Amino acid sequence: MTPPSKATAVTALAPEALKSWIKEHQDLVVIDVRSAAEFESMHIRGSYNVPLPLLSEHTDELAARLGSRVVLVCQSGVRAEQARQRMATVGLDTAYVLTGGVPGFAAAGGDVVKGKDRWDLERQVRLAAGSLVVLGLAGGKFVSPKVRMLAGAIGTGLTFSAATNTCAMGKALSAMPWNKAAKEPTRESAILQLPVQSAEEGAAA
Repeated sequence: MTPPSKATAVTALAPEALKSWIKEHQDLVVIDVRSAAEFESMHIRGSYNVPLPLLSEHTDELAARLGSRVVLVCQSGVRAEQARQRMATVGLDTAYVLTGGVPGFAAAGGDVVKGKDRWDLERQVRLAAGSLVVLGLAGGKFVSPKVRMLAGAIGTGLTFSAATNTCAMGKALSAMPWNKAAKEPTRESAILQLPVQSAEEGAAA
């Protein structure tokens, strides 16, 4: 399966298509932008873990090492799309985003590596936001009406998150001890380990 031309560029890639690419293209590079803890829990075999904050900090350097056949993955596609947009700002506009994320790839029968079971970051965000809304409503009824402002603040934050395609709560939760892996990726261990490949080499392969 050959990637479409830029004139008909499609950024979404189905799990079935990625399975075919892994078998057919040795130049394929799969970048997992989730946290190291999420990566440890389950990841696509052969993928590289470059968490979104690290990718955002070293976008130019990462893009310079990649060819034209790059697939970005996360838990659902949201963070991978953020990564794709970041890469596009430095000229790498041929990256794809895996539809359904790593769970979707696994459900489609893709080859994944499983480790310690953890809640993914997006699930933690939903739990934290929901708990704070419930706390705000209950506190507004039994403690003080002012406590209801907490629920409003969470609602505002979620709206802003959707509008900007960012998540401050997710970023905060990712720094929690339970979301830390034994060995966190760094520029040296995550980016410099990637094979250097030019866009021309990737397109010709």
